[in-house]
Parts: sequence; structure tokens; C-alpha cells
Amino acid sequence: MVDPIFSSDIYQLAGKLMDASVLRQDAIAANLANAETPGYHRMDLAPDFASQLKASAESGSLADAPKPTLVEDPNARAIRADGNNVEIEHELLAMNQSSVEYEYLTNIVSTNIKQLKMAISGQIST
Repeated sequence: MVDPIFSSDIYQLAGKLMDASVLRQDAIAANLANAETPGYHRMDLAPDFASQLKASAESGSLADAPKPTLVEDPNARAIRADGNNVEIEHELLAMNQSSVEYEYLTNIVSTNIKQLKMAISGQIST
């Protein structure tokens, strides 16, 4: 009875986006850890993930949506002579943005679970 609720589009989409947010946080942590490593290239989510996820959502096939993956950031420019292209300020901004996105997604999921719990227990929200 509960399975259809958790397989709904909103839960599947939120789950995919939360997975992407966690993976992006991992990439940001690796980028910051390697900010002084000669030749290190910045990593980020694959740029086509968002468009592929959107296409999957629009076609109603979120279950078949791609998993987020990390790739070398094609838009990052080398800022040092040793080829390292990590900009700490950019990483800190990306980390903050990713944190806000993750918190927003967890609030959506938490609210829906609370509503489900209230519906099951028969409580009325005022």
C-alpha cells in the first residue's frame, strides 16, 4: 500500500536530485582537498545530467533516469602554471549552493512523509 507512494514521481525525482547533490558535495570536497595538487583538474557532475533527468521526468520514466556521474569540468580554466584549475572561492560557493539544494530536497521529502504519517494516524493538520 505504501510502495506506490514511494515510487511516485516526486520521491523518485527527489531521490535522484539528492543523489546528485551528495555526489556533487563529494566532488567539491575532492576539489578542495586537491586545490594545491599540480595538474589536478576540477571535477563536477556531468553537465548533461540535468537535461537527461528532465527528459526522463517529462517522459514519465524516472525509474530509467541516469545516475549522476562525475566528470572533469570542461568549463574550468587553468588558473595556475602547473595546470591545476581549482578556484577555492568557486568551490566554496558551489558547496553552499549544493548544501542549500540538499536541505530543500530533504525538507520536501520530510514534509511528504509527515503528511503520510498524519494521514495514516488520522491526525488532522490545522
